[in-house]
Amino acid sequence: MKWLFLLFIAVPTAELAVLLYAGSQIGVFETILLILLTAAAGSFLAKREGLRAWQEIRKKAEEGLPPGDAALDGLFILAAGLMLLFPGFISDLIGLVFLLPAARKALKPLLYRQIRKKMKKGNVVIIR
Repeated sequence: MKWLFLLFIAVPTAELAVLLYAGSQIGVFETILLILLTAAAGSFLAKREGLRAWQEIRKKAEEGLPPGDAALDGLFILAAGLMLLFPGFISDLIGLVFLLPAARKALKPLLYRQIRKKMKKGNVVIIR
């Protein structure tokens, strides 16, 4: 329940506050231009990194290996693409961080830990 509050109330409010502040500091036109530039750069990076992850997944599949890290990279890149769809500097920053290979490498152990916790509780189903 607390996540829904953050998702639907706190995050948009923070995004709006940052946009209003940026607009008052650098101007409305410049703020809109900056939003468009970050979206364009982010979509370019998401496409590039997504294709890399897809190629790695295909390579692993051809070798008969589980996708592992490549699948998690794909999830991070998908999340990054979704974050970049929303206008705002906070979501763009999070999306751009998810696109950086070093950031994904640092965040993967946290995601693995969460998956393991859910598996121990029986909340995750693995199909073989």
